[in-house]
Amino acid sequence: MKTTFTAARTLLGLLFTVFGLNGFLHFLPMQAMPEGVALQFVTALAASHYMVVVFALQLGTGLLLLSNRFVPLALTLLAPVIVNIVLFHLLMAPAGLPLAIVVTILWMLTAYGVRPAFQSLFQTRVHA
Repeated sequence: MKTTFTAARTLLGLLFTVFGLNGFLHFLPMQAMPEGVALQFVTALAASHYMVVVFALQLGTGLLLLSNRFVPLALTLLAPVIVNIVLFHLLMAPAGLPLAIVVTILWMLTAYGVRPAFQSLFQTRVHA
């Protein structure tokens, strides 16, 4: 299981490091822009500079995962980013859904590897 965790963490770190860097350096070719509401959504995110924050989070958390430092923190910061990626592709641009599902599976495998860090989140009652 340790090999699976390491492989998932490394792949997830590589994906988010590359895509986070691409947000700033634009070294990967652009895909065709989605149409309809997806185009409006992407346009609003770009115009508001919201994506700068998302790319910075992707880059920072990708580097944390690759360096095997603060992995639970990196996973916690990535979770809402991944939820938004999945929802975007599920509801507006289904062509990217397979990669979003792969990223989700990698996140789950990595989170399983550090599950003791998240156990306190699943307490039914808190005793002060």
